[in-house]
Amino acid sequence: MPRKATIERNTTETQIKIALDIDGTGKYDIATSVGFLDHMLCLMAKHGRFDLDVKANGDTHIDFHHTVEDVGIVLGQAFKSALGDMKGIKRYGSAKIPMDETLAEVVVDVSGRPGLVYHVDMPKTKVGDFDVELAHDFFKAFVMHAGVTMHINLIYGDNLHHIIEGIFKAFGRAMDEATFIDGRTDDVPSTKGML
Repeated sequence: MPRKATIERNTTETQIKIALDIDGTGKYDIATSVGFLDHMLCLMAKHGRFDLDVKANGDTHIDFHHTVEDVGIVLGQAFKSALGDMKGIKRYGSAKIPMDETLAEVVVDVSGRPGLVYHVDMPKTKVGDFDVELAHDFFKAFVMHAGVTMHINLIYGDNLHHIIEGIFKAFGRAMDEATFIDGRTDDVPSTKGML
């Protein structure tokens, strides 16, 4: 069965529609009105080989928080829906990505149990007009709605753009590995018989 989902979320703060194909080739069409987030989602889709279409409008005249967080929510819902019963997936995935002077690591467990460990020490400042703490807000929203446990570690790095870029690339690669159909089994990867 195709592992695809289209999810819409409309609130008084944001209007978001995401279409995801887990078994894609890395094609993307992203327009969130938050340029830096667009760039990060393009990287995640390309390096995860997900086909991803994201359209978002939000109250960015206030700040970017609602849009970034709600995109994380809807992307998490899209992954959860597209994965269905999760039979045959590898479940675990990890990636370390070098980005110039930066080394970032993301490790995931598509377990049905949401959790985020975020070891990324950055000053609360901006990359362009993007508040760097919004990356944490995005991933927290994603894991809660995808049902994924995720550990994000900044091993080292100085340039804030490189740090967040390395994390999003690692996020894509780790999710690709975890959601990949193993081929050796069509069972759920758990001794419980369910995730």
